[in-house]
Amino acid sequence: MAWLSLVVAGLFEILWAFTMKQSEGFTRPWPSIITLVAMLVSFGLLSWSMRVLPLGTAYTIWTGIGAVGAFLVGIAVLGEAATPLRILAAVLIVSGLVLMKLSSTD
Repeated sequence: MAWLSLVVAGLFEILWAFTMKQSEGFTRPWPSIITLVAMLVSFGLLSWSMRVLPLGTAYTIWTGIGAVGAFLVGIAVLGEAATPLRILAAVLIVSGLVLMKLSSTD
């Protein structure tokens, strides 16, 4: 259950990163509200998963999901560049996440 909670926390991190961009510096009310709620949910689920999972593992997975997810949303939704080096960086992050999961005993 801790792993599921951690993955959902990562998905909410992607949501708050995207809606923060849409809030235009917290000047637009609805994206700002969604950002803050998604942050609370994300941090809450991360905190809950850390009751079972090691700090380094949980935090690395959470930030990795958020980083790669935000990268993909940036490309798919916001039209950001998908250069070979950016893609390589995302692949390396995912590789690190897989290794972190494989090395975890929980």
